[in-house]
Amino acid sequence: MNTSITRHYPLLLLILLLVTAGCETLEYRPAAVGREGDVVVVTDSSSWNGALGDAIRGNVAPYLGTLPAPERAFNLQRMTLTSNSVIEAIQKQKNILFVAPLSDSTREAEFLRTRLDPQALAAVQSGSVSIIPRRDLWQTGQQVIYVFGQSEEAIIAELEERGSDIQYQFNDITRERVEEEMFEKGRQFDMENALLDKHDFRIKMQHDYFTAIDTTNFVWLRRVVSQNSWRSLFVYYVDDFNPANLNPAWINAARDRLTETHIQGNLGGFVTTDYRRELISENIDFLGRYGFETRGLWHMVEREDDGDLTEWGMGGPFVNYTFYDDDSRRLYMIDGMVFAPGYDKREFLRHMETIAHTFQNANEARAESTESTMAATE
Repeated sequence: MNTSITRHYPLLLLILLLVTAGCETLEYRPAAVGREGDVVVVTDSSSWNGALGDAIRGNVAPYLGTLPAPERAFNLQRMTLTSNSVIEAIQKQKNILFVAPLSDSTREAEFLRTRLDPQALAAVQSGSVSIIPRRDLWQTGQQVIYVFGQSEEAIIAELEERGSDIQYQFNDITRERVEEEMFEKGRQFDMENALLDKHDFRIKMQHDYFTAIDTTNFVWLRRVVSQNSWRSLFVYYVDDFNPANLNPAWINAARDRLTETHIQGNLGGFVTTDYRRELISENIDFLGRYGFETRGLWHMVEREDDGDLTEWGMGGPFVNYTFYDDDSRRLYMIDGMVFAPGYDKREFLRHMETIAHTFQNANEARAESTESTMAATE
């Protein structure tokens, strides 16, 4: 998915040059604040309570059908520009979305108009709509997105087409911040190096994960938070795999085979995909590699003598990344599962996404280690 979000490329270049703000110089900036998973939406109450607000909620933060209970992709917190102190508070937040028709007379519309010079403003007023992301605009670790459009109808149409791109932008920087937070307490470099030495890949290991299974081409890593809450991540790989054979059907069959073989309960039973609920598989670029992201629910079952599966009554969400690594000619499957009854699952699952995205093949890991060593000696 592209990180540049616009359908009007000349206008994009113009606005990137002309969007201005009094505090956008390169002086030191403190870290952005706010809860992970929150997006501050700056728009007036009339827009928020009408069709425009519905378009924001439905396209930027839709309900996720691949979680056990309804949760939106982000928690949307609406704020209005009622005073300078409120503006200052907004500018400190981690994720900020500005949306207002420029034809309105609201404070939010006026604020957006001040971001443009007359030429860019005229281009927007002529009917163009652009969505402009800005990283670290007022604070570090911050994602600000402006939605420029003359009318509410034009903005709604753009959100219906590009809302998932906005969601991607916020998710991408959120994962970066989560990675920093997850590993600030300490990484298990010995475990990471053991993976690299034995299996020729590396992922970052949080301080309290342990290795449950380590076989020829399958590694199961676990984090037990309590008796009734845990995280699980496994990595599976196949050498000399033909990427033409990579598709959702292959992924689902391979995942079920692996979990039935390796991911079993203490009292029996095994993990498998719960096909009674929504299962989404999307072709993605995973760290520059061809792959698929699959999201759905798992549950613990037991196979009866007649082959039927009996439900054990426990389960949760999973996220699976299966991709082909050209460098090593390997297919990799990285699968993260969450078991946390009684809790919202979205942010726990984001932790699994984050670990998966720290993947490096052997050449990447060793090149990074060499660079770090050279930097330390300079």
